[in-house]
Amino acid sequence: MKNELHAQLKALREERNLSLDELALKTRIGIARLQAFESGEEVPSTQNIMILSNALEVPASNLLDGL
Repeated sequence: MKNELHAQLKALREERNLSLDELALKTRIGIARLQAFESGEEVPSTQNIMILSNALEVPASNLLDGL
């Protein structure tokens, strides 16, 4: 799941033409933490997954299911 989640986060952000700065502003999650999520170094908490799914306008299950 960890690999699928980080790849899905990055792909969704790029599909929406959002920079890390813009996503950080929308989610109030720091850029360093977003980078860690996208690189797979850190797995987001359930709360952060919900915040990211809202900001990226996808169901949370899409993030967890992978591509």
